[in-house]
Amino acid sequence: MVSSIFLLFVAAIAFGLFSIVSGLRKNIAAAKRTGLPYYVIPISPFGIPARLLGGKWIALFKLLPKKYWEDIEVIGEAFMLVSPGKMILLTDNAEAIHQVTSKREAFPKPTHSYSILSQYGDNVLTTEGAVWQHDTMSLMLNIIGYVGFGLRLLWPGQTLPPGTDTKLAKYASLDAAEGHTMSFVDSLANTLDHILILLLLPKWLLNKLPFQYTKKAVESENNYLKYMYEFLHDKVEDIRSGNAEEGMDIMGQLVRTSYGDKPTSGSSKKESLALSDKEIVGNAFIMIVAGHETTANIIHFTLANLAISPAVQRKLQRDIDAILEGKEPEAWDYEVTNALQASMVGACINETLRLMPPVCGIPKEVSPSQDQVLTIDGEKHLLPRATQLDLVITAAQRNPRYWPTRPSRITPGAATDMDDFVPGRWFPTDAVAAATNNNKEEVAAVVVEGADTEDFGGFAGPDTSAQLYHPPRGAFIPFSDGARSCLGRRIAQVELLASLSVVFQKHSVELAVDEWASDEEVAAMGPAERAEVYGKAQEKAREAIASASTRLTLKLHGTKFIPVRLVKRGEERFVNCVGADA
Repeated sequence: MVSSIFLLFVAAIAFGLFSIVSGLRKNIAAAKRTGLPYYVIPISPFGIPARLLGGKWIALFKLLPKKYWEDIEVIGEAFMLVSPGKMILLTDNAEAIHQVTSKREAFPKPTHSYSILSQYGDNVLTTEGAVWQHDTMSLMLNIIGYVGFGLRLLWPGQTLPPGTDTKLAKYASLDAAEGHTMSFVDSLANTLDHILILLLLPKWLLNKLPFQYTKKAVESENNYLKYMYEFLHDKVEDIRSGNAEEGMDIMGQLVRTSYGDKPTSGSSKKESLALSDKEIVGNAFIMIVAGHETTANIIHFTLANLAISPAVQRKLQRDIDAILEGKEPEAWDYEVTNALQASMVGACINETLRLMPPVCGIPKEVSPSQDQVLTIDGEKHLLPRATQLDLVITAAQRNPRYWPTRPSRITPGAATDMDDFVPGRWFPTDAVAAATNNNKEEVAAVVVEGADTEDFGGFAGPDTSAQLYHPPRGAFIPFSDGARSCLGRRIAQVELLASLSVVFQKHSVELAVDEWASDEEVAAMGPAERAEVYGKAQEKAREAIASASTRLTLKLHGTKFIPVRLVKRGEERFVNCVGADA
């Protein structure tokens, strides 16, 4: 009996080893046929074992001789990662990225990668700690609450004005509504804080775990979902009773699409477009994640970078003063966003998006039905069907081939400033523009055969102002590209422009230097001493930004934070002492 079990065990191991070796040989042969450089790795970096190990498997891999883990820069802008289980094409080549994002049918989105988000309902994605960081999240939540749901959420200390609709009051209130254990805002914020464990662990297990963290996660999610279905029910009742306001909130439009005019016989198309309640709630969840989490992180990193770079901040404020002419925000017109987008405000947002895009990579795959050709620098490469692709946004947006660049003034010895916050690159001189113009025109002139022609809605304009530098298609894709690019791109751009303009019209942001000097000590310092202490804060802030990592989006996690001070303009302590590149 024991010998039989032992033989079965040995046979299972032998079969497993055979499958690994044969799978690796097969994938290596397929990678060679593409004509692209390839790199053999023991496990896929996107597989479950690698995700469970985090970055630890890389440290183990580096125990091998250096030739097996040399810098990938020597490989090129597009190469294959080959493991026993799968092949993955990684690229930061703008031409390749533009082709992939332009051909939705040939290179579809691997919806299984997003299926984890569908537990809140199918949505547009799955179908095909410092206090000031918390404040940026609250700001974006208030904006997306109004734009997405027509809700005016309260700040701490605020109260609802008399006559507020009682249906909306329970969502705006900072207190828990009847039948809930926390407010709507708290339920949403806590759900996002616990999002990974909620997505990864099955509900039955979460309900049984005795830990306070998991109990808080379950309580938050239950409250959030109950609020959302109550909100949906309220919207449906308003429509059925004829009391629905013709507002601009997105969720109201989704509800009107499904519960508005009833389809007449024969109008099967309209009936097929109707969303289920779960799909409406699922899209609401994605709107919150995409419109709140991502935009808040961009505001956070932009404020941090501007605090690190006082000279850039001064230029931004001069542009705000010239464009807004001292008008209060209530008097601003939407048309002013075009001028802001073409100014240092837009350049700072673009530079933050270039360095710290909310999503670091765009997953795609070759159509399972047939192989696909990808042209890179004039050479055609045949990619096997079902090959996984990773369009590496962070690398493409730091590829000096496509950008105005110069030797770094921050990192000694660095050949380029691609890793530096330099908004001035978006206002290139004629000489700098000419230096990058050839590559720009090469990629921009590419006509992608078989590109999508279907209109999926959403803002279809460029990601940057016509007055700013235009990188080649595929080199700047913070909102993705092609038919399935970010539907809320224009909303996000306006949010960012308005938020920065409100902050910097009357205030400045400086790094806090409390770690090195008290307020009294700073007051007694001369310009040179202030520059020295601020330099220490700049160095630490840059290190914190460099530590950002991705869970759902790219942001600071754990104990990493950047302390800053919001001061009235004219009361800055370091503005005349610290120089910074623009």
